[in-house]
Amino acid sequence: MFHVKHSDGLEPEPAAAAAVFGDTIDRARAFTARLAERGEELGLVGPLELPRLWTRHVLNSGLVAPLLREGALVGDVGSGAGLPGLVLAIARPDASFVLIEPMERRTDWLRAVAEELGIANVEVVRARAEEAPYVERLDQVTARAVSALRTLIPAVVPLVRPGGELILMKGARVEQEREAAAKQIARARLANVEVLTLGEGLTPELTRVFRATVP
Repeated sequence: MFHVKHSDGLEPEPAAAAAVFGDTIDRARAFTARLAERGEELGLVGPLELPRLWTRHVLNSGLVAPLLREGALVGDVGSGAGLPGLVLAIARPDASFVLIEPMERRTDWLRAVAEELGIANVEVVRARAEEAPYVERLDQVTARAVSALRTLIPAVVPLVRPGGELILMKGARVEQEREAAAKQIARARLANVEVLTLGEGLTPELTRVFRATVP
């Protein structure tokens, strides 16, 4: 389906990839190969990331796919390399994605790779979250490695329609971030606040998600 060039030093595809991506695995392979080819050059991933590109980045993002609602309009804030936005668009062709990214070279990359791989369920918007023209329009919002929860929550809550959700990917210190963001969580009146750990028994790099409902 896709021509996949294997870059030197790229981590071999883990067995878990097929479980995470199912029928869309070929497109996920092609995306990972493109990111391996151009990612360091474009400043999308660091020079040490190729040996863990699948487990730390692509699978880490793909594990979030089951949390997305069927047919949802999902905004990915600070999409960067397409993690998790493009990866989720691959894994969930039933949903629609708005990739919100302020840096021009990154939006150029997102548009180019989406077009090349035929990822038709995405729109790329060059903007910061606070400027994005989607106030109260999104069913769910994702973000990965953007900023601390106390900064991120006020920036993204206005984009989510009532009853929509925040699906924010965080690191190992997510519980500390959640405590530090107590005022912002209360001010936004977020409900059903929880921290999820995904990927146990499947991949060595666990995915941690802060999930909450916008009233």
